[in-house]
Amino acid sequence: MLPLYVTSGEPAGIGPDICLSLADRTDERPIVVLADLQMLKDRANVLQKKIELIEYKGQIEVLPQGQLYVEHVPLNTDVVLGELNPQNAAYVLEQLRRSAAYAMQGKSVGVATAPVQKSVINDAGIHFSGHTEYYQEFAGVERVVMMLATKTLRVALATTHLPLREVADAITATRLQQVIDILLHDLKSKFQIAKPRVLVCGLNPHAGEGGYLGHEEIDVINPVLEQYRAQGEQLSLCLPADTLFTPEHLQHADAVLAMYHDQGLPVLKSQGFGEAINITLGLPFIRTSVDHGTALSLAGTGQAKSSSLHVAVDLALSLAHSL
Repeated sequence: MLPLYVTSGEPAGIGPDICLSLADRTDERPIVVLADLQMLKDRANVLQKKIELIEYKGQIEVLPQGQLYVEHVPLNTDVVLGELNPQNAAYVLEQLRRSAAYAMQGKSVGVATAPVQKSVINDAGIHFSGHTEYYQEFAGVERVVMMLATKTLRVALATTHLPLREVADAITATRLQQVIDILLHDLKSKFQIAKPRVLVCGLNPHAGEGGYLGHEEIDVINPVLEQYRAQGEQLSLCLPADTLFTPEHLQHADAVLAMYHDQGLPVLKSQGFGEAINITLGLPFIRTSVDHGTALSLAGTGQAKSSSLHVAVDLALSLAHSL
């Protein structure tokens, strides 16, 4: 009975708040939150939640509602709600390290992650560009793919956290092949979609307008897509992003491949913010995440919505069951 680990993220934000809501669940396997135990008890008191927090030491029992397993990760310094402190950057990264190590060692079915604040980790002098890149490096895989999903739409990204002026140079035939290979493999193996249908966004307005608004579609993207289409894969050629996301197109798609972060994700989040989740494809373990940030101003107020975390946990458990 392997557990699912949940990282509580930035301690000054809403991560601990939404993790406490996991005590309302009854699941088929143990769920374990990685957090400072006393900090989580203090947050429960602030939120006036009557929850019994049980230190996790390898138990396999599924807890009833009102109880929650916590694996103690010690804070470096006390937490002030809503105030970032670089001294706790190492605490946040230790949550990620443990969650990845347990998954790689076969001690868990995977991990769901609460939000972190990239800036404060970098302020501590530690280079950090995000969960996705951290887990990629830890697992030692050449490429991973960020995919966000709602109940009705999945959007994968060819590039992730890059300045916009660097995106065009980053879209190479090699990168696209790696991304598409991972996307197709995981849609088939993890999501049990035998013949995935994928719509692909062009990089430029109007998908380049036949070369008048850019040549990336003609020179790089479509030649790669043609190779997969010749192999029988159901990928579109480049489509204009401003019309691809219409219901007429999406009703026949299992996923969309966007070329950069803000091309696809604003559409997805406008459809299901708070209900969307992030999945990292290409890892040797399951990793899902919330679709929102740390919301520092809401920490300890009781106003934070935990729906995205619950959807992330639901999907992680579902994927674990299908593998």
